[in-house]
Amino acid sequence: MNILITGAAGFIGYHLARRLLTDGYAVTGVDNFNDYYDVQLKKDRLTDLRKTAQADHFSFHEMDLADIDQVARLFTEQKFSHVVHLAAQAGVRYSLKNPYAYINSNVLAFENILEGCRNNPVEHLVFASSSSVYGLNSQRPYSVKDSANHPVSLYAATKKSNELMAHAYSYLFSIPCTGLRFFTVYGPWGRPDMALHLFTTAILTGKPIKVFNSGKMSRDFTYIDDIIEGVVRILFLPPKKDARRPLTPATSSAAWRLYNIGNNSPVELNDFIATLEKVIGIKAQKELLPMQSGDVESTWADIDELTAATGFCPSTSLEEGIRRFVCWYRDYYHR
Repeated sequence: MNILITGAAGFIGYHLARRLLTDGYAVTGVDNFNDYYDVQLKKDRLTDLRKTAQADHFSFHEMDLADIDQVARLFTEQKFSHVVHLAAQAGVRYSLKNPYAYINSNVLAFENILEGCRNNPVEHLVFASSSSVYGLNSQRPYSVKDSANHPVSLYAATKKSNELMAHAYSYLFSIPCTGLRFFTVYGPWGRPDMALHLFTTAILTGKPIKVFNSGKMSRDFTYIDDIIEGVVRILFLPPKKDARRPLTPATSSAAWRLYNIGNNSPVELNDFIATLEKVIGIKAQKELLPMQSGDVESTWADIDELTAATGFCPSTSLEEGIRRFVCWYRDYYHR
């Protein structure tokens, strides 16, 4: 098998590539090293991948997936068996300032990936969606059986668009497609714009942390190893076309599925901060701020559908996950 991972220098992409290489698969990585956050961190992830014992099964291409010709050439030359599309312009708040970055990276680039899979058939296309698509949904936990038609950020709207685009291509061209709605992923090598990284940096440097909505918001924090286990399990279970299957928000007669992938255990932000303080051994200084535009008060993943399909069940406690992150953080930034 030759598995393409887009966004391979990103947080989830790096961990997935490492897992698949360890499992003995050939992996081709793609990334454009955009400067949304520290480019050196992305390069260091890639360097770490190249140090693994299985590095001879890994190849990498730096490219912009919004470039039609480059993507078409990549698919023609490589003939991938599976594709995991993780590359995207991330961040809810950033989308308020730079909307066009999201259209290019999240919509146009995904269209090019779909065309690549159409013209060079693959066994399965797995792509990253987001819990953000639930937007104004008030029912908790979030279920893939419920509609998600009221996003409150452009980022969320582009992810919902990806789900719809994938369905159209699956129906028209028989491409097996699965979208995974990720819920607040954290862990070693995590993104510097995420809360855990920001809070850890602030606490260790004696600066206040920014706490929105006075910490009265909750997130379904999911440790990276649990996420990767779920992705790997679903990767080799492509959906099948079935004309008898009823239409729902997450299933179709086409070979297309949507799943939540999260911890199924939301934690209030104040409790999250308290756990981080305990692990580091330092009390945080807090700057209390109002809710930000585009944010929601809580997320909570109903993972029953994913568990039924794969047996997936997250197992890492919040304290253990934060401990592993802090250990990595101190080692990485000390070096």
